[in-house]
Amino acid sequence: MASASLPPGVQYIKAPARDSVTDTAAIETTVKDVIAAVRAEGDIAVRRYALQFDRSDAEAFEVGHAEREAAVAGLDPQTRADTEFAIANVRAFAQAQLATILPLEIELLPGVHLGHRVIPIRRIGAYVPGGRYPLLSAPIMTLVPAKVAGSDEVIACLPPGANPAIIAGCHLAGADRIFRVGGAQAIAALAYGTETIPAVDKIVGPGNAFVNEAKHQVFGPVGIDQLAGPSEIFVVADATGDPEMIATDLLGQAEHDVRTRVGLITTDRALAVATLAAVEAQLPGLPTNAVAGAAWRDYGEITLCENEAAMIAYSDRIAAEHLQVHTADPQAMAAKLRDYGSLFIGTQASVVYSDKCSGTNHTLPTMGAGRYTGGLWVGSYVKICTHQWLTPEGVAQVAPPAMRQSIAEGLEGHRRAAAYRVGRN
Repeated sequence: MASASLPPGVQYIKAPARDSVTDTAAIETTVKDVIAAVRAEGDIAVRRYALQFDRSDAEAFEVGHAEREAAVAGLDPQTRADTEFAIANVRAFAQAQLATILPLEIELLPGVHLGHRVIPIRRIGAYVPGGRYPLLSAPIMTLVPAKVAGSDEVIACLPPGANPAIIAGCHLAGADRIFRVGGAQAIAALAYGTETIPAVDKIVGPGNAFVNEAKHQVFGPVGIDQLAGPSEIFVVADATGDPEMIATDLLGQAEHDVRTRVGLITTDRALAVATLAAVEAQLPGLPTNAVAGAAWRDYGEITLCENEAAMIAYSDRIAAEHLQVHTADPQAMAAKLRDYGSLFIGTQASVVYSDKCSGTNHTLPTMGAGRYTGGLWVGSYVKICTHQWLTPEGVAQVAPPAMRQSIAEGLEGHRRAAAYRVGRN
């Protein structure tokens, strides 16, 4: 990736070796075929793809109550306690967020009453990924806010080979039903329904490229939270940054996936050089270095900015999923940043705490989507729907301009509808 792609005042100390954009044409075709088959054949197609992609020939898709209870019982006491700690924190934060989303009733003009209601989405489908590592926090982040929002039914789908601890997490987080169905076929089943799996109103949760593409293709008849790419972490730092800490945090996120995007944006050349050295020094001793090392080599970057303004502008251009602020006055710097998925202010706020248990959601926008959206939150599970009601006094105020606009637009039917109540009250 050539440095010419950088804005003025920014230069690479370590450039990424590969572009994060990949060709998805083959994935698009495969997913299209899977979705069409599931829509046409239902459970038969889901079972066929489970065998083809997951080598699973299980007779039943749904995880029964006894198996759910057994999965919970199989958790070691500390893992269960930690899971419940995370659930409590995510629930408490979601409840606090929901308390800020209020219904509205106003009399905008005399006799013109407007408002909105906060309505929970009826049925949610949560995709819980399997992946390289069993992320025990994954079901917590997608299921708990849905229950707090008041959704009638929350359904979890997870790959057939998922760790029993993930099933336990789904159960403890409040899943009403759990299905062992993964991949694009799970998204198709949730979107359109099968004989066994009910169709949902919205699908949330991250997954691999096939899951992501399936969410993209079913969007419309069903809602989705977002299209999530590989994970990202960037650190904005000045001369006060600690290179060892920054390197540790970058590699902690890099072990997620070989396509994880990690980076440092700094105004201090010495910190940039020292962080590069620290990453290279730490990698050999990291048990997951095969993954983290590939991510660092291919997608890792360190950029040096000529001043604070250039650093802020470049950070907003990246719009990183996770953005850590390591500066002399992190709160002041945080106030100047506006494009990111979630912000971690000061050296004590590591991404890992949010990933696991601190309470904010770890399902966040990637690939620059932080420029126009935030991450998954309790508001993702409700809809704000407006309403109005008028008195004769209100009609007298809005009907004449509505009639005049209709005439100007050449819409006689509209004019008649606007005029119908005038003089009848």
